[in-house]
Amino acid sequence: MTPKKTPAAGVPDLTSLTARWEDGGRILLVTLNRPDRLNAFDARMMRELSALWDAVAGNPDVRCVVVTGAGKGFCAGADASMLESTRTEYGATSAEELAFLPRHRIEVPVVVAVNGVCAGGGLHFAAEGDIVIAGESASFLDPHVTMGQVTALEPVMLALRARFDAITRMALLGRSERLGAAAAKEAGLVSEVVPDGVLLDRALELARLIAANSPAAVRRSRKALVDVEETLLRAVMDRGWDSIRAHWAHPDATEGPAAFLERRVPVWGSRP
Repeated sequence: MTPKKTPAAGVPDLTSLTARWEDGGRILLVTLNRPDRLNAFDARMMRELSALWDAVAGNPDVRCVVVTGAGKGFCAGADASMLESTRTEYGATSAEELAFLPRHRIEVPVVVAVNGVCAGGGLHFAAEGDIVIAGESASFLDPHVTMGQVTALEPVMLALRARFDAITRMALLGRSERLGAAAAKEAGLVSEVVPDGVLLDRALELARLIAANSPAAVRRSRKALVDVEETLLRAVMDRGWDSIRAHWAHPDATEGPAAFLERRVPVWGSRP
């Protein structure tokens, strides 16, 4: 099923993602749309996603959101070119930095359909989805340390959902630890694995089942679950975000992305 290229009515103009209404406007299908970059997000995509959640939050008719990726991959994380450069736009807190994610921005459930690779910052969506399903060819990895970056948000966000040993292996082994769809389900990263050809249909089916329930009851029930994560994880997330920003001054933080873009082996600094 190929999303239309024109934005759905009532949402902002989008260039790095697409949005279309399903089920008479009760479901919004959002597709990350930079397939030539495996849907890696850059500053523009982050701004567009944030604006999109503002629009969803203001629409009382929306009952569920489905997020997936265009092309062969779901999301390869942050674009390496963004990591290599000096960031001038970033949040003062973890919540501000992650404003491009939907979980704390909207009140309706989010179903995430992972097609292909879900790497690095792409794991944010797996951690934020209320229901996360994957196609059989999906794979999950956290290459931050391989890229000279600190991973202190995604593993924390996954800590209440996935097996701790599984996310620890991903965090410390970097690109060397890749979980296939079946292993991701066993580890708790996803709740269901389906054939690739029916992934989006199944995600929309789940969204319709959610939309058929009492919208007020669904919103309040979801809020109770979100509050659990907020209470247990927010302080840890903020400390993690502080650690990430502190590491930007380390030479490894730019050497990793530069080596990746230049297709060479990185030369790491000697100081911790």
